[in-house]
Amino acid sequence: MKEWHLLLKTLSMAEASIVQGLLEENNIPVQILNKLDSSYLNFGDIEVYVPVTLKELAKGLLDKGLLN
Repeated sequence: MKEWHLLLKTLSMAEASIVQGLLEENNIPVQILNKLDSSYLNFGDIEVYVPVTLKELAKGLLDKGLLN
């Protein structure tokens, strides 16, 4: 089983989806874990995970993507 690295925490599912799309376009597998409370959306986070072996590449892509 792969080990996963927490790349990003956000309160926005839209942001998590954009990051997921950016990473998947570059052949980086992504797992999203939604820990938002279903009643109170300001409690909890949405977490984006990538394989540990690809974490540096994913960080670089994320930094480059957010600067554009």
